[in-house]
Amino acid sequence: MLEGLHPNRPTHIFRITTDERSARAMTELIGEIFDPTETAVAAFETEEDGPWLLEAYFAREPDETAIRDLLRPIVGAEADKGVFLPLQQQDWVKASLEGLNPVRAGRLLIHGSHDRHVRRSNDLSIEIEAALAFGTGHHGTTKSCLLAFVDELKRRRPRHVLDVGTGTGILAFAAAKVLKRPVVAGDIDPEAVRVARENARLNGIAPWMKLYVGPGVRNAMADRPGHFDLIFANILAKPLRLLAPSLARVATRDGILILSGLLVRDVPGVLSAYAAQGWHLERRYDLEGWVALVLRRGGAHPRPRRRETYSASTPG
Repeated sequence: MLEGLHPNRPTHIFRITTDERSARAMTELIGEIFDPTETAVAAFETEEDGPWLLEAYFAREPDETAIRDLLRPIVGAEADKGVFLPLQQQDWVKASLEGLNPVRAGRLLIHGSHDRHVRRSNDLSIEIEAALAFGTGHHGTTKSCLLAFVDELKRRRPRHVLDVGTGTGILAFAAAKVLKRPVVAGDIDPEAVRVARENARLNGIAPWMKLYVGPGVRNAMADRPGHFDLIFANILAKPLRLLAPSLARVATRDGILILSGLLVRDVPGVLSAYAAQGWHLERRYDLEGWVALVLRRGGAHPRPRRRETYSASTPG
């Protein structure tokens, strides 16, 4: 799980090993207190049924004493065992992936170069080394979106896909790999788009990726009314609410939206914003304290299906 977006040029990292309950509590606390554009915090299981590692990335040198005091009510004296380290620009990416397991959703497999050996003969694999952008696939919101996409493929094969806030490009890559069709993907961060373009090249899908820099759908490739029958938007609650009118405008009448980046408390507000545009909840996915929503046009759906998964280390 991860709160906030990785700063474009993080300078320092804080690491502490703890139990799952404490890791989740500290993640939520740091995510709420610090500016999400300058600080990001991630927590994950380092081995199956083992300890959890919390990592917080900072865009500037943090106040170490203040952070230890902040965490002390949760972990007590263990807060003093946390380590602060300066980051070389090329090193924080590698550090953010250490100990993370490959992520599977159906035949889709997201992995780093060090896990190529786990690929199966029929896998649609995407190799990602985390980069200066959000979205390694290990984060609960990304995996939830992948699971929602795999389930949607059991119903139909989308023809025109848009990924808003693509980050490192995983969701767009998954769609391109499965559908073997061009996918439009954009991000407000030029660095994220640069990384996505490089990741696409390394995965042999660059010809299928139509990438743009811009907020929401503010680009000619994305701003196409009634065109996209599948739209991913894995960002955060506030921008998702603001994007409701524009995403509704570029979606087809029978299209779906897969939205994530939401905590449980965010769901009612997001559903309300999209209901005002004529969308209803069809399915939801709960993973690691985060929620992904699958929305479809039409009246209120009486009994939305809910799929729950509990651990990023559990195969999807």
